[in-house]
Amino acid sequence: MQCTITPNLWFDTQAEEAATFYTSVFPNSRIVSVARYPEGAPGPTGSVMTVEFELDGCRFVGINGGPQFTFDEAVSFQITCTTQDEVDYYWQRLPEGGEESQCGWLKDRYGLSWQVVPVGMEEVFRDPDPARAQRAMQAMLGMRKLDMAALRAAADAVPAP
Repeated sequence: MQCTITPNLWFDTQAEEAATFYTSVFPNSRIVSVARYPEGAPGPTGSVMTVEFELDGCRFVGINGGPQFTFDEAVSFQITCTTQDEVDYYWQRLPEGGEESQCGWLKDRYGLSWQVVPVGMEEVFRDPDPARAQRAMQAMLGMRKLDMAALRAAADAVPAP
C-alpha cells in the first residue's frame, strides 16, 4: 500500500543531514530531491530549503524552517518490528546522539520521537485474561527497549528467558 499522507518535519538547519541519517538506518530508503532557497527567500540563498526522502517506501519532507518550532513527544513514529533482532537494530541506531526513554520510546539526535515496537505486543495487552495483560503491562513499564519474549514470559507468569 502506498502512503498517501506525507509527514513534513520542521528542522532548524539540519533537514538534509537528518534525511541522510534516516535513509542510512531504514531499508529501502532514499533521498528523492533537495530544493534550495532562491534569492529573496526567508533562508540564505542556495541553502537547503526542503529535502524529500523515502523511508521504507513512505515519503517524508524535511523543511529547514528555523529554530522557532521543535519536536516533542506529542507526535512520534512507530516502527513495527517482526523480530527481536530488528527491535535491537533500531534501538541501537536511532538514539545515537539522542536519548533512550522507557516502554520502547526514544528520541533521535534531532529530537524526533520514535516507538520501536515488536509485533505481538498489542495482542498480549488485549489478552482476554486481564491478569495476563496486567502482568505484561507491568513488565513493559519496567523496560526501556522492548523485549517480546520477556513480555510473553511476564504474561505467562514465568521467569524471562
